Amino acid sequence: MLFSPYTLGDMELKNRIVMSPMLMYQAESDGHVTERQVLHYGARALGGVGLVMTEVIAVHPQGRISESDIGLWSDEHIPGIRRIVDAVHACEAKVGLQLAHAGRKAVLPEGCVAPSAIPHSEGSATPSELTTEDVRALVRDYRDAAARADRAGVDCVQIHAAHGYLIHEFLAPMSNRRTDEYGGTLENRARFLLEIVREIRAALPTGKPLLVRFSGTDLIDGGVTAEDAAQLAKWLEQAGADFLEITSGNITKEYSGDVYPGYQAKFVDGIRSQTTLPMGSVGSIHSADLAEYLLRDGGIDLVFIGRALLRDPFWPIHAAADMGVEPQLPIPTYARATGPYQRGF
Repeated sequence: MLFSPYTLGDMELKNRIVMSPMLMYQAESDGHVTERQVLHYGARALGGVGLVMTEVIAVHPQGRISESDIGLWSDEHIPGIRRIVDAVHACEAKVGLQLAHAGRKAVLPEGCVAPSAIPHSEGSATPSELTTEDVRALVRDYRDAAARADRAGVDCVQIHAAHGYLIHEFLAPMSNRRTDEYGGTLENRARFLLEIVREIRAALPTGKPLLVRFSGTDLIDGGVTAEDAAQLAKWLEQAGADFLEITSGNITKEYSGDVYPGYQAKFVDGIRSQTTLPMGSVGSIHSADLAEYLLRDGGIDLVFIGRALLRDPFWPIHAAADMGVEPQLPIPTYARATGPYQRGF
């Protein structure tokens, strides 16, 4: 199944291998894409990945994790994103763009913002609490950034609602002590994310998939629970999401669970009963055998691979060789690397 095609909306993938979003900290200080980043993404597409996801792209200048993050809060950023898109498309892969706001995890001279004035961890800066109007303005920022991504030619858009960034901070009670309509009950804490989903869904063409990455559990008191995640999945489907990527933890600095190959895929189980949406997972998926198992028996439809692709941009070619399959590759002669050892030049 790893090398079988997959269709999501109008996006047709040649295989089930997704390059997971991973920060590179290589952008210009004004959020513009650099040549090094274009080459970084193009290399993974050249290696045979079906879907290349960008690192997190900030919807607001204060939403960057660092001053070296890519931005999409201005039309001036569109040409740089288009260069990434063109590089990936030239290598016969699809490209998705992940939108995010760092919230209280931002490390910037101008400080950071959050649902409530609670630092991320000991030694972190105390964020400024967003006003209700600030929150509504950020919903519009997400919508406008998604519209720019569409104009840049991306094949799908993903909302990052996990790993301790702003949307996740709204979802977790320990970081959200608001008393307005964006705090309190789970319905209120989820309001920010669901409004973003609805606005982006309306801004994108009908067939362009909208993905959401969120926490299946935070494994910590005051975090998102498995029950919260199941309910959230149901609401996300109703709001217009097309695909869910399930991850876990990092609402605080330390991860509270055990880490082992494929350790997050199990969190799909508690969500499956509440939604008909396809799902994927990420987390120490290094081998083709594990990826194949998760696709066949793990309840997921796409495998998101991160560090294995950092170590080896041609991971799909090695996986094909291990599995004895002939993958669709952008340069057909690369297929020589997947065959048996024999005389050649």
